[in-house]
Amino acid sequence: MQKSLLIDPEKCTSCLQCEMACSAEHTGAFNPARSRIKIFEFEHGARSIPYTCTQCAEAWCLHACPVEAITKNMETGAMEVNETTCVGCKVCTIACPFGTINYNPDNGKVAKCDLCSGDPQCADACPTGAITYVDSGWTGYGRMQEWAVRTHAQTQS
Repeated sequence: MQKSLLIDPEKCTSCLQCEMACSAEHTGAFNPARSRIKIFEFEHGARSIPYTCTQCAEAWCLHACPVEAITKNMETGAMEVNETTCVGCKVCTIACPFGTINYNPDNGKVAKCDLCSGDPQCADACPTGAITYVDSGWTGYGRMQEWAVRTHAQTQS
């Protein structure tokens, strides 16, 4: 059974614990600038939304990589960057429609969510349950659209 991150923006308090946990897991330091999950704030911080790689079934980043440095981990379903193979060309960052692949100037490679090998630290660290790791059948584009429509309707009221 494949699992995915499920994000509930209504529960996010912008505490940044997910960013801290992610950066600590991947860099060994509490540095939100190096996190693979980000908190995006709307309306001057009135609304906060965590966002990260959605691990697309038809991953544009994977198909765009000229050196095949991005591969699918069949166990976790995550699209992972092989840092040894990555040449830092940034083509995948352009191909990603969500902007969730970032260039790391420290090593000249790209970084993206890899689901922490099946134990996503962002979900473990989230104190409000805004980020959970669930069966992939509970997530998806339809749920994102539904939330966007509901949020848009609230802002128009």
